[in-house]
Order: sequence, then C-alpha cells, then structure tokens
Amino acid sequence: MARELTSLEQVRQLSVAADRGFFSAQHDEIQRGATTDIYFVRTYEILKDLGLLHTEVTAEIFPRRPGIMAGIPEVLNLLRGKKVEIWALPEGTPFEAKEVVMRIHGPYGEFGLFETTILGILASSSGWATAAREIKEAAGNKPFICFGARHVHPAVAPVMERAALIGGAAGASCILAAKMAGIDPQGTVPHALFLIIGDTVEGARAYHRLMPPEAKRTILVDTFKDEAEEALRVAEALGEALDGVRLDTPSERGGVTPELVREVRARLDQAGFRHVRILVSGGLTPERVRILAEAGADAFGVGSYISGAPPIDMTMDLKEVAGRPVAKRGRLPGLIPNPKLQRLYP
Repeated sequence: MARELTSLEQVRQLSVAADRGFFSAQHDEIQRGATTDIYFVRTYEILKDLGLLHTEVTAEIFPRRPGIMAGIPEVLNLLRGKKVEIWALPEGTPFEAKEVVMRIHGPYGEFGLFETTILGILASSSGWATAAREIKEAAGNKPFICFGARHVHPAVAPVMERAALIGGAAGASCILAAKMAGIDPQGTVPHALFLIIGDTVEGARAYHRLMPPEAKRTILVDTFKDEAEEALRVAEALGEALDGVRLDTPSERGGVTPELVREVRARLDQAGFRHVRILVSGGLTPERVRILAEAGADAFGVGSYISGAPPIDMTMDLKEVAGRPVAKRGRLPGLIPNPKLQRLYP
C-alpha cells in the first residue's frame, strides 16, 4: 500500500489519471488519507515540525441526533495495525444525541489524519441504519427488503444496503451488499420483463419455468390491468407455486392504497388463494408501511426512504492530551462516561 498523505508535498505530488473511469474513491485512496480534509494534513506537518505529532490523546465521537449505530467494521479496518485503542457501541445499538458512540486513544499521528473519513463512515451508515430501523418498527413482524441501490451512487450502494440490514431489513436487492452480508440477494423482475413479453401471466409462467426453485415466485401485477384482476390471473396460472404478488402502482395512478391492498387480499382469499402473500413497494415511508400493514400487506420493498436518509452528523473532539483533560469552549473537559461502550480494538 502507498504511503499515507501526511505532508503537503505528498498532496502536491498526488496525481489522478485523466482517463479514470469512475469518480469514487478506491480502497487504497481511502486508506492513504486521500479522502480526508486538507487541514488535517496541514496539522500533521505543523505538529511534526514541533515534535508533537505523536502526543498521546483520547478522542471521543458523538452524534447530533438519535439513531442506530453502523459502520464500525469499516472504521476498525481503516485503523487496523495502528497503535490505537478503540471503544465503541456495537453495531445496531440505539444512541441518543450527544452520547459518546466511539472513543479512540493513542498517538495523534496514528489516527488524526482520518478524522474526516471516520466521521463520514459513521455518519452515512448510521443514517441509513436509522431509517431502516424506522421502517422495521412500522412494519412490526412483517419483513421488508431494501431496494435502495438505484437511488445512490453505485460505489456506496453496498454500504447503504449493508447499513439497512443492520437497521432491520430482512434482505437486500444489491448483489454485492447481500454477498458481503453472507446472504442471497432478493428480488424478482422489473416491469420491463412484462412490457417486453406483453402479458403478465406469460411473464409469470416464464419466470416459474426458468428460475431456480429457491427463487420466490412473487409476481408484479400492476403493469397492464387492474391489480386485483391480474393477481387472480397469475394465481390461477401458477396455483400453489405462487408465493406472492407485488403491488407497485405508480403515483400517477394513486399509488398503492390501503383500499387496494384490502381488495386484492379479499379477492385472493375468496378464490382460495390464501397462501399468496402481498408485497408492496413504491415510495414507502414508515407511515405508509404502518397503514398498509394494517390493511393486509405481508411484506415491503423500501428504497428511497432508506437511501435518501440524511447522514447523522458526527463530531470528534479531543478530550485528553498527554493525560490531561481538555476540551474546546462549550464542551466539558475530560472523558464522558458511557458504560455501553465496548473495547473493540485491539
């Protein structure tokens, strides 16, 4: 791995290929400190000149609003091999505003360069995990899958969907995210399949014939005709093999309503297809999930509410320098106790 960017001269010499295919940071660039703010490099240069770069310090990180902790493994991997000690809340743990969620102790030169990177990892992942937890609480014991990859840059899609799993999602549609979590990606097929084939039932039959047995037979029923009518047509064609129907009615047609869910459920039940579950997707929020769950929806596909969740602003403060309690004005000097912190490294 190339050396860390700890001097302004190294920054000046850093070059970026003109034919670079993607603008996202590569792993080695993150580890070198190329995604940090320049003022940390200036700080390193000054402290090195003064002989203070390796002063023992303790830093604490706190959030600006409540949320769910996520992103810990990436921080640990970023600082792995460095002479630091790290305490943090375990992933999935709820936290309150201004609660200490991470504490790092060691020579400042071992980790100070990465303040921007650490805060960015925790802020984004915790924001996504928090939104997923809000959906989970709204859905109760009914599962939801994260469909948010299409709403974010592909470089961070796996990070986002992993955070959603930490927050409570039962599955992820992004292939890489699911693989990194040790699970199979979930999802059926898009409207494009049915539009090209020209008929929902024919598309459903082709899906059933060609997809492996472990792929759930959940079929979109809002492409061409009335959703309740299509649900019955598909149920009659696939019978016991049909796992579910998916309602994704666009906002131009009023979206998926509680009344629509109730009607589809009633018509399926009356026709003897009580085993067929109803999956709902399309612009879902916790409020809509709660209402649709009460109406009879069995599962949910949630994208933009999670992917568009704002990061939870994180702040890192030095609270000890050379064993002395310190703090900037407005903050309390010294460490703030939090019995929920667990030692995670080394």
